[in-house]
This record gives sequence, C-alpha cells and structure tokens, in this order.
Amino acid sequence: MIKLRLILVGASMLAAASAFASDGVLDIVAPWEVGSTDPAKAGYVYTRLQIGETLVEVNDQGKLRPGLAESWTLADDQLSWRFTLRQNVHFHDGSLLGAEAVARALQRAHAKPGMLAVAPVEGIEAQGNQVVVRLASPFAPLPALLAHSSTQILAPASYNEAGEATQVIGTGPYRVEQLQMPQKLTATVFNHYWGEAPAIAKLSYLAAGRGETRALMAQSGDADIVFTLDPASQARLQRDSRLDVHGVAISRTLSLKLNAGHPFLADPQARQALSLALDRRGMAAALLRTPDAAASQLFPPAMGDWHLQDLSASERDLDQARALLAGLGWQADDKGMLSRNGEPFTLTLTTFADRPELPLLATAIQAQLHELGIELVVNVSNASEIPAGHRDGSLQLALVARNFALVPDPLGTLLQDFGPQGGDWGAMNWHSARLDEILQQLLREADPQAAVELRQEAALLLHRQLPMIPLAWYQQSAAVSNTVAGFSIDPFERSYRVSDMRWTQ
Repeated sequence: MIKLRLILVGASMLAAASAFASDGVLDIVAPWEVGSTDPAKAGYVYTRLQIGETLVEVNDQGKLRPGLAESWTLADDQLSWRFTLRQNVHFHDGSLLGAEAVARALQRAHAKPGMLAVAPVEGIEAQGNQVVVRLASPFAPLPALLAHSSTQILAPASYNEAGEATQVIGTGPYRVEQLQMPQKLTATVFNHYWGEAPAIAKLSYLAAGRGETRALMAQSGDADIVFTLDPASQARLQRDSRLDVHGVAISRTLSLKLNAGHPFLADPQARQALSLALDRRGMAAALLRTPDAAASQLFPPAMGDWHLQDLSASERDLDQARALLAGLGWQADDKGMLSRNGEPFTLTLTTFADRPELPLLATAIQAQLHELGIELVVNVSNASEIPAGHRDGSLQLALVARNFALVPDPLGTLLQDFGPQGGDWGAMNWHSARLDEILQQLLREADPQAAVELRQEAALLLHRQLPMIPLAWYQQSAAVSNTVAGFSIDPFERSYRVSDMRWTQ
C-alpha cells in the first residue's frame, strides 16, 4: 500500500514523499526529531516508543511502580539506595540484563547533563543482582529521577569505545529496525520481551515539525496517530468521522523565560509589568480554544501541593504595568513607545514551531507588549536555540513549554530549573537563596505537613519573583484513526503506550 507523507524540508519547505508500508504498521507522527542515539539528548523518543526502559515506572496518578527494578530500599542513614533487578530480562541483542550493565548505563547518565546530574551521587556500583547508588547527602526523589528517559538502560553494545551511545539496544517490547535521523524510525516487536507481548507488531515514527502537516496526515489517512494538534486543526479533525480526537491536561506550563540579568528585566517590577500586560484569558480562548487554560501561576492544579489554591486569576492591567515601568525610569514618547536614557525598550523573543501554538502566542504577546510600549522582535527558530542562548548569555526572552512532571516528583525538575545556575528551560541569571534552602529541605523532609508548607512557600516565591512568567496550562492532544483501539495519553508523556493498542479491523 502506498502512503503519501508530507515532511518538513529545511525551515519552510514541504515535500511530498511516498513510502511503501505493509499492513499492520502503526504510523505515528509527532513534532519531535530523533536527533541522537544518546539517551541524554533524545531518550524521550525511545521511551515513548517503548524501545528503551527505565528502572522505575510511573502510573497515571504519579505513583512509582517497578520497571526494570522490581524493588528498591533506602538505607537507614538515607545515603544509599539499593535497586533489585528483574530476572531473565533480555536486551534486544539477546544479552541478559545484569547489574554491571545497569550500573555502567547509570554512570554514563550521571556524567552527562540531565536529570540524574542534579542528584548528589557519589558512586554507582553493582552488587550481585542489585545496583547501589551512594549519595553525598540524602536525596528523597532519587527513584523518581530513575523514571526519567535520560536514565534508560541500554545494552553495553550500544556504546562505542569512548562511551558514546551509537545504537539504541534497549529492553522494551519494541526494538529498532531502522533509524533515519533526524526524522524517521521504524521498530518491530521484540519476541523475547520480559512482559506481555504487544498486539501490534510494527510501528513507524515520523517527525514532522509543522502542525498543519501533521493534521493533513491524520486527515488523509497517512498517519494512524498524530500528536500535538494546533487548536484550529483539532476542531476540524473532531468533525472527521474516521478519527477520534483525544485531549488530556498535563503538568506542562507555557511560559516566558526571561533573562533576569538583562538590564531591562533585572528588576522584579519590570517582570511584573510584562506579566500585567498580558491578556492570558484572551489568548487561551482565542488561540488555545481552552479559556480555562489561562495560567494564574506556574504550577497547574494537577500539581497538588505546589499549586496555590487561594491565588486569584491574573488579570490584565496596563495602567499598573505602565506605573511600574515609570517607577523604573521608562518614559513613553508621543507614539507610546518606551525608552530610558535614550535607549528604546526593545527585546527579542525566541520560540519554536514544534509546538504549533507557540508562534501564535508569540505574535499575540508581541501585539500586547506593543500596547505597553515595548517593541518585541519575534524569532521563530529551532528549539535548540533556547538552551544555546541560555548558555552563551545571548537569550533575552523565550516562549517555552515546560513539563514539571518529567519525573513524577517535580522536585528534580525544580532543582534543575531554579538551582544556582538556573536551567536551559528554567530561570536565567536569577537565583534565590531561600528557594535553594526550601528545595534542599524538601530532599530530606519526613513530615508531610511540613513538606506541604515548604512547597507552598516555594510556589509563592516564584510567583512574586517571576523568573518565569506563566501564560497557560497545557493540554496534550492527539488524533487517532478509528482503526486503532486501546489508545490513551500518558499524562506524564513518558510513553505512547503502543503495547496497549490493537487493530479494530
């Protein structure tokens, strides 16, 4: 059967391509490129496709459950964790999962930038059928970090002599059949999988950056599952009787990342003024088609103790925003545009098109800040430009989507985003000694009520200081062919759950 596929070529060109696919291949399309075989860089693709697995898994309520580790225990001094591995687990090359291979994989994960790097790990070693992680100080969320995709366990043969992952040889129900970076991957069922055998034998993954392309592929039947729909396409696809459109609220927040070291943004009152100039409800209703998505704070209601229940909605107030900036020395000219000491209030906002709503929101933000007197230049580029700009200091503003449930305990993500050095997708040139104290206390706090109070204090501090300006809480969406049964969206975005699906005909 011949299928027409539309793929993104370069920055703005679409080319049509035909591909032969045999019956029984589940075709998945999503925005995210398969840019590497390194778990630290693109591990999320392999865990979502159930190729690679982690020691710890997570259920829909965020509770940890066994993965490749069947159990784990914490020493009395809280300075070591012991993980007992499952027996008779095979890698895709036929070799057996063992503690030595697991320890080496985790050592590599810890040595690279990633979630595990935030933990105070002193050593990782194999002891019989167990892996022991030794810590310099107590770190309660360690098992949660080991559910992150960057810690997936690959076979020793995945790595070259320099310790770089050049292949993805995992333990999951699917194994890589063909990889064409950065756009395409095909996988087939692994017959020696330790768990239940999937009903769907083959899958194909295609990275298509433009939302319009993905929607067309769903509508034309060139894809069985399409993730991340723009609101207009979602509404159109809901009218197609051949498709089921799914949406689930997840712990992801659309936010403005600010360079707090920039002279225009260093004062919290300046950041507050930008926040007050934004019409969150209007953007959520008109662009996201979900009015309730307007974010009054960084953490959505699903994040429990981190969400401030009594906080009122963030309403637009241009008069107050102007007053705050006037107090910082900004004056408007006869056209209403702001300047200070002869320097115009001009900033560059960087975002990316992989999430189709981001460029639309960036244009709306540009117009709303123009009303305040700020000239905003919008730069729609690759997602990689944001961490690069963070590291070289060139970034001024960025519109990003940050998932605070990359691991089920958000503490690991917060340590990564708001630590002393900030984070690629978190704070930039902003630091709070008190927030550091709170996060460190949470690492060892045994009293549940005291932990709740600390989380609330942290959330309130971030709300007042605004190193990130929240805009909207995110909903993941997908269009699914009605030839596919058993589809569901993982609220933690760890897996596409292909092994739960089956064909209806």
